[in-house]
Amino acid sequence: MHRFADSAYATETELTALDQRVGDGDFGINLSAGVRAALRLFDRGGSHEKASEPLETVATAFLDEIGGTSGPLFGLLFQALGAAVAASGTTLTTAGLAEGTEEGLAAIRRVGEAAPGDKTLVDALTPAARSLRAEPADSPPDRALAAAADAAWQGVRDTARLRARMGRASYLGDRVTGVPDPGAVGIALLFASAGDTVHSLEPYLRGDG
Repeated sequence: MHRFADSAYATETELTALDQRVGDGDFGINLSAGVRAALRLFDRGGSHEKASEPLETVATAFLDEIGGTSGPLFGLLFQALGAAVAASGTTLTTAGLAEGTEEGLAAIRRVGEAAPGDKTLVDALTPAARSLRAEPADSPPDRALAAAADAAWQGVRDTARLRARMGRASYLGDRVTGVPDPGAVGIALLFASAGDTVHSLEPYLRGDG
């Protein structure tokens, strides 16, 4: 989660520039604010003995403190991940991650009413969830998360070719063609940060990150 925060800070300007082209221009700011609020909560206390605790803390921060569209949706994902990881034990498992990602995706789709192909974060989260489920249950989480990150980044790149059917971008028509969805980028950042901090989006958007 600390690396996810570092990735959000490092790419905030790029995320803002993307969102200025397809949305309200506040996604990078909101993502950074969410992880900043989460780290404040996390560093404030708790035993930190359970793998679910960071996820539950981030969920609280995004659901309670971050506005806009992205805050609640990311909060729902972290909430589902935290619950699934907690149910699977005190340590992080690939099976718990797969379950939580699938349940988070389902919750986001219920609330946001977005489907794959609508040019939203669902287009990155769907392939990430599918990738995690395809991994053996006893697969090391770091390997499973790396594969999920690759799948999410491909989903991000695919959104550049889509015509938006949700949100402000849907009113811009062909003007947003060629621009990846910022929310999808945020999802890919999350999974990629399990391995390392993302310092720039450009290599990943090109496909050689």
